[in-house]
Amino acid sequence: MAEFSKLAEPGSPEELLVRRIDRTRLPRHVAIIMDGNGRWAKSRSLPRVEGHRAGVAAVRDTVESAARLGLEVLTLYAFSVENWKRPRFEVWTLMNLLKEYVRKEREALVENDIRFNVLGRWRELDPSVVKEIETTLEATKGCQGMSFNIALNYSGRCEIVDACRRIVSDWAAGKRADIDEETIGRYLYTSGQADPDLLIRTSGELRVSNFLLWQIAYAEIWVTQTLWPEFRRKDLFDAILAFQGRERRYGGVTQTENADFFHSGQSGQSRH
Repeated sequence: MAEFSKLAEPGSPEELLVRRIDRTRLPRHVAIIMDGNGRWAKSRSLPRVEGHRAGVAAVRDTVESAARLGLEVLTLYAFSVENWKRPRFEVWTLMNLLKEYVRKEREALVENDIRFNVLGRWRELDPSVVKEIETTLEATKGCQGMSFNIALNYSGRCEIVDACRRIVSDWAAGKRADIDEETIGRYLYTSGQADPDLLIRTSGELRVSNFLLWQIAYAEIWVTQTLWPEFRRKDLFDAILAFQGRERRYGGVTQTENADFFHSGQSGQSRH
């Protein structure tokens, strides 16, 4: 159940935003491309890794806020397949921050009934990272609240390739099904979860960076200039309010537009 009363201090700017959120029209699944750690550090004359350290606080605040809002799913893009191209020390720091976060937040996730999931080829990571992930997956598997996905060693294209490989493997084993969108969806890392309704990207970049390529087909996209280490619940509330202000058509038209179209056609006919 949503805990709106715990989301903001009375009289704060955050509370004014929360009051405007329509609880009946929340996005079911919010996905976030966390970007800007390096720029945050550079602007403060700090090493890039310090931006990653600062970004952990943004993760904690966002997960807590999303769960209290009552979102069904939150997905954070933490480490892509392409990120292996970064300097070795930066990758090492990211992996250690990940281990520390997963270990320290395990108890809080259970207490808040948040189920932890990992998307991507995460079993290819260092065994020490895999161990912490597996422990947290096991600890939260019975949680019934928000599903919290972290995308690790992730690539949208790799996800689709992996899904196709699993389909072919099942076909070879005699487990055959019609190849359609529903079937492919069942073989994705996010199987059983709603597709993202809202995709948020920080730092102002206008690209999806190989993230949830299949699932974001109809997602509303919201971009903020805020760098990830500075992202807080106020930014999440702003994004949700923007989402609620949009009209989702899924390729169709509104009833008003439909009526206007036919009215215009009839008016045109009457002139001939």
